[in-house]
Amino acid sequence: MTVVGFVHPGQMGASIAADASGERLWCSAGRSAETAARAANARLEPCETLGELVQRSHVIVSVCPPAEATNVASAVSGCGFDGIYVDVNAIAPATARSIAEQFDRFVDGGIVGPPVSGPESTRLYLSGSEAETVAQIWASGHLDVRLVPGEIGAASAVKMCFATWTKVGAAMLLNVRALAEAEGVTESLLAEWETSMPDLAQRSERNAQGVAPKAWRFVGEMEQIAAAYRHAGLPDGFAHGATDIYRKLADFKNLQDVSLGDVLDSLIDQPSSNGG
Repeated sequence: MTVVGFVHPGQMGASIAADASGERLWCSAGRSAETAARAANARLEPCETLGELVQRSHVIVSVCPPAEATNVASAVSGCGFDGIYVDVNAIAPATARSIAEQFDRFVDGGIVGPPVSGPESTRLYLSGSEAETVAQIWASGHLDVRLVPGEIGAASAVKMCFATWTKVGAAMLLNVRALAEAEGVTESLLAEWETSMPDLAQRSERNAQGVAPKAWRFVGEMEQIAAAYRHAGLPDGFAHGATDIYRKLADFKNLQDVSLGDVLDSLIDQPSSNGG
């Protein structure tokens, strides 16, 4: 039976861990009571140290904030892990390839969708020579695992492209609403949208409610998106602008019932990193 270790099970990590087969472990050292509760609900067996997790696991899956992906990988590598390391974080392809250099066996991944809640809710993209082997961990679960042709970095590239459109796009739409509010033309803009693009008003409201509580997590992801475009020789300014927007919304972390007005006030009142 394959033993799979998960570091560190947040909402997404706990959901894919719960959907996996085989013996499933997590490292409880230094983690919060909230994380411990998620791990318990996912029926993960705790390990007291990272070294114990590394020693017992055949596969280790990293699900953490993008800014921590390299540090988490280094910690696992430093414990002498010789199994398959699977990084499914929202990182640039070049970052994935850099992390892969620390391991003899590595699979690149990227998750699209919310935490697993049922069939077709969430997709896991995998690339690398052992991607098919790793996919078998979820063969009997709800997680939709899709293999991406190509080398290490291909799955991360899919995630970066998708997140550019969804998360950078969401930040841009909120910025548009903030400009209209700052200039006093909101009613005229909404009237034009009602004529030409009638879904945008409601979408901007949904964006405010959906992304503001998670904006603190998106900052690192925007930096990785910028790195992905920069490495490909493409403009990366869109992601830098989104980084600034999500930094301004960081104080909404984990809050419920966030209103569009609150979000717009936060964007307008705080100075931008470019001096605005």
